[in-house]
Amino acid sequence: MGKSTTKDMTEGSPLKLILQFFIPMFFGMLFQQFYNMMDTIIVGKALGVNALAAVGATGSINFMIIGFCMGVCSGFAIPVAQRFGAGDYHALRKYVANSVWLSVLFSSVMTVVVCVLCRQILLWMRTPEDILDGAYSYIFVIFLGIPVTYLYNLLSGIIRSLGDSKSPLVFLVFSSLLNIALDLFMILVLGLGVAGAAYATVIAQGISGVLCLIYIKKKFAVLKMEKGEWKWERSYVLHLCNMGIPMGLQYSITAIGSVILQTAVNTLGSMAVAAVTAGSKVGMFFACPYDAMGATMTTYAGQNVGAGKIKRVSAGLKACCVIGFIYSVAAFLVLYFFGEQISRLFVDAAEQEILHNSWLFLVINSAFYILLALVNIVRFTIQGMGFSRLAILAGVCEMVARSLVGMLFVPVFGYVAACCASPVAWLFADAFLIPAYIFVSRKLKEKIEDAPRGQ
Repeated sequence: MGKSTTKDMTEGSPLKLILQFFIPMFFGMLFQQFYNMMDTIIVGKALGVNALAAVGATGSINFMIIGFCMGVCSGFAIPVAQRFGAGDYHALRKYVANSVWLSVLFSSVMTVVVCVLCRQILLWMRTPEDILDGAYSYIFVIFLGIPVTYLYNLLSGIIRSLGDSKSPLVFLVFSSLLNIALDLFMILVLGLGVAGAAYATVIAQGISGVLCLIYIKKKFAVLKMEKGEWKWERSYVLHLCNMGIPMGLQYSITAIGSVILQTAVNTLGSMAVAAVTAGSKVGMFFACPYDAMGATMTTYAGQNVGAGKIKRVSAGLKACCVIGFIYSVAAFLVLYFFGEQISRLFVDAAEQEILHNSWLFLVINSAFYILLALVNIVRFTIQGMGFSRLAILAGVCEMVARSLVGMLFVPVFGYVAACCASPVAWLFADAFLIPAYIFVSRKLKEKIEDAPRGQ
């Protein structure tokens, strides 16, 4: 099964190979953003601007906590994939078992801590008083669902690690459609307000998680536990933590800067929060291709470095940059001419000030999408080449940049400064990543050149 889903990217045209790998990845991530957008669209249209701002005010802290959960689960799946490739099914099952125990532990502790601190975190972030209660009722339910987040992401990660990349996409599409239906039911029929949107998200993801579990039990006989394999073992736990925690932190580090920036935006009032929320949601949707490019380059670079073909890595990087730059120009043109109309998905047409500010946010950000393309392409190429720590430092650069803009410039220049925060963050990251890539390439070339001499 695993072999049938792999693709050799060490031979043939880099541009063609990257496009072939990129397109399915793009559609998967597009559905994931679609899933994330639905709460905001329905809340904005059905409940109004204040409710939209309430959900938006939780976006950065939501990403910091939930992103950590997703990263940890992705890391837990790595040893499972390695053991599957080695044919060591006994160790594979022990890694799965210990990842389950760790997920139970992590999710329990995180749920208690963040739920207890939830309201205080929103106060620390200076959430406007008129949206504080709505923000709290939304994010509290999302945080109550942390165990569900672990359930779905751990199981879908295990499925992918065993060579099945299509089934998690099917479950994700199902979650998206179910989430829409539950949003409408919870908000319009039961009248639960913004909390209803959160319940819809948690329930949809929970059902998908259960479906993943049923699918695993029916599909993967290799995961049927044998005697003693459910035992907690320190060596397995430590290895899983070494893989999972750094990947979780990679998600969260970038989000810390977003939290500081969101705190600054919150001081501008609920109208500014609503405009940034609408603009960010549209922007995230248009940024999906960059995420897919990054995931593509991780695999492409990893395979070619493993084959000792460093020149092909550079050729692939250039080919992917061409794709990224062409898309960046197209995205800017679409958002410049139609950004305000797209924002009406979230905001009523009568809210002209919010729509204009959302358009301004989108135009300023998309004008620098070429920088974002470089961030994702170069960072994930470096990760694929085996230098994950350097790639993580790019997240630190983004965090510092957003923090500086939030603390120093938003109080002085207001909303326009908030619109410029992400472009500045991308510039900071690229200033680190491009020299880092040159360094990594030279280091690997020297290693390969030295290898025949026995070094």
